[in-house]
Amino acid sequence: MKDSIYTSEIHQNGFEFDANVASVFEDMIARSVPGYDLSLKMVETITRCHAQAGSRLYDLGCSLGAVTEALKNGSQKQSCSIISVDNSPAMVERCKARFSEPFIDIVCQDVLQTTIDHASVVVLNFVLQFIAMEQRSILLKQIFNGLNEGGVLILSEKIAFDDPCEQQHQIALHETFKLAQGYSSLEISRKRSALEHVLVPESLHTHHDRLKAAGFRQTMTWFQCFNFASIIAYK
Repeated sequence: MKDSIYTSEIHQNGFEFDANVASVFEDMIARSVPGYDLSLKMVETITRCHAQAGSRLYDLGCSLGAVTEALKNGSQKQSCSIISVDNSPAMVERCKARFSEPFIDIVCQDVLQTTIDHASVVVLNFVLQFIAMEQRSILLKQIFNGLNEGGVLILSEKIAFDDPCEQQHQIALHETFKLAQGYSSLEISRKRSALEHVLVPESLHTHHDRLKAAGFRQTMTWFQCFNFASIIAYK
């Protein structure tokens, strides 16, 4: 379904991953996140490179399962199990309808309550930005502790910029992108208001510093398109 949520309504309590959002989420994220489709293909490539035979792969904040699909396709020769987690019942219901493979377990749960164990690939795909600031380091440490040696975390986020001029330019580019995808200026403005204080972006160097503080031996930015980026962190 086409995302038209903000043509006629404002979420008074902020943005929520409710049934309305779940019903249009595939269209919403594709039209809102530049480079999204390419990043999914590259998650599959990274998984093909780093999935360890017999290990577990985690899609934390799985929404409708696009990353789960990439993990599945990238690990077909490794006999891995996949654990996909989201705290939105509407998202989980739709994700469960998408997969029937016995090695994929889809769980309705807060990612902070998820036990990470014997993992070789963990993905947080535009999820950490919705986690309370004081809990972000806790979650990354839990992931680090549950990763096997040689395992990786893929962290994708909307990012902020320390330079006010760069921040302004990047926001303008992103909004121009969304206009080109068919969103109106009114829709963009309404969604921005709904996401305020709900989605809190940080700078790339803040993410890298936090990952290193959690114990990761090396981190690198492997993808960026305007104010969206993805990092690989190696254990």
